[in-house]
Amino acid sequence: MKPQLIDEETIADHAIHIPAIGLDLTVCIEPSATQGRATLIETRDAPGFGPPMHRHGNETEVFHVLQGAYLFEVDGERRVVRAGETLTARVGTTHRFVNISDETSRMLVLISPGFDATAFFSELRDVMSDGMPDPATLARLGAKWEIEFVGPPLTGE
Repeated sequence: MKPQLIDEETIADHAIHIPAIGLDLTVCIEPSATQGRATLIETRDAPGFGPPMHRHGNETEVFHVLQGAYLFEVDGERRVVRAGETLTARVGTTHRFVNISDETSRMLVLISPGFDATAFFSELRDVMSDGMPDPATLARLGAKWEIEFVGPPLTGE
C-alpha cells in the first residue's frame, strides 16, 4: 500500500480557524495513532499573532518552525526561532510566542503525551468566537484541559 500524502488544499479544508489569535491549525497525527504518546499539529500563524501565556499540566511541546520566524518566551526567557529551528517548552513551563514575520509563519508542534488537539482547539475557537474572552472564561476552559492561562499574548516588541 502506497503512503498517501496530504496536499495543501486538504490541510486547509481540515483546519481549525481561530481569528482572535490569528491561528489556522491542522491536526496531522491524532494521539490514537501513537497509543497516546504524542500528537502532531501544524500551525499557521498570522503576522503579529500568538497564544496567551500559558502552561500545560501534562504536556511538553516541541515547536519546529517550517516557515517564517517567531519570538518565543519560555519561563521569562525570550528567543527568536526561525525556519529550520526547534524549541521545546517542557511540561509546567510558562510559554507564549508571536509571529514576527511580515507573512504567515508555519510550524509543526509535537505534543507529548498525546493530547486531543481537535477537541481542545475546537473549544478554544468557540470561546474566542467574539475575540479574546475574559480571563474567567479562559480559566474555565483551561481547567478542563489542565492548561493554565497566566497572561496575555506576546507582542513582537
